[in-house]
Amino acid sequence: AQAGEHAQAKLVRVMEGTVIDVAVDARPGSETFGQHVAVELSAENNLQLFVPRGFLHGFVVLSDTATFFYKCDNFYNRESECGVKFDDPALEIDWGIPAAELIISDKDQILPTFKEVFG
Repeated sequence: AQAGEHAQAKLVRVMEGTVIDVAVDARPGSETFGQHVAVELSAENNLQLFVPRGFLHGFVVLSDTATFFYKCDNFYNRESECGVKFDDPALEIDWGIPAAELIISDKDQILPTFKEVFG
């Protein structure tokens, strides 16, 4: 996700492969703050996920490879990037793969918990 003036809304589609795509409401004061939606997106089902501004976004690839197509309403800004631990127990996200089998980027391994970021 991106914070502040660089926040983005995204429309996500998978052109090749299969993923579980997750959006977490990170809008303080929202009735659904801290809740998430998880959707399987694939080239076969042609589903899309809209991720509004103020939501965290993550995914896990279930196939050998995957190709995403994103439509964003704002430009990417690395300095505005923010996120939380993918396996934060408070979020109760089922990624569909045991955590021990996941390949996690160095960047994502050091993220704080949802509570550490949003109280």
